[in-house]
Amino acid sequence: MIVSSLSGLPAFAAYLVAAIGFCALFLLIYTRITPHREFTLIVENHNASAAVALGMSLIGFAMPLTSAIRHSAGMVDFAIWALVSLIVQVAGYGLARLAHPTLSKSIEDNSIAAAIWLGTVSLTVGIVSASSMTP
Repeated sequence: MIVSSLSGLPAFAAYLVAAIGFCALFLLIYTRITPHREFTLIVENHNASAAVALGMSLIGFAMPLTSAIRHSAGMVDFAIWALVSLIVQVAGYGLARLAHPTLSKSIEDNSIAAAIWLGTVSLTVGIVSASSMTP
């Protein structure tokens, strides 16, 4: 009984490690693209706006990852859709900046409204991306 229950453990571990790796890659790329330095703002300046915006952006990226795990034909398929999701999430950031040209400055100034705006765009992009991944 326990052995059969654990038969899916290798796939679970593979997808978990891959998803964590893609989340780390997303954070690396995303924080290089944004003009403001999220980790400095969060860790050294205790900037709540940077934390809210980055956290919601990460959730917005993770949502389509869960859909890709559910609907992918294997690890290669998952990796392709994870990269597509990363590109779409970065594009969402670009659109948020088009609508709010001083977005990065506002986040540096700890504007919670700017953080909520960026986070909402990120979550919306993530929800739509996840829903678009159908079998």
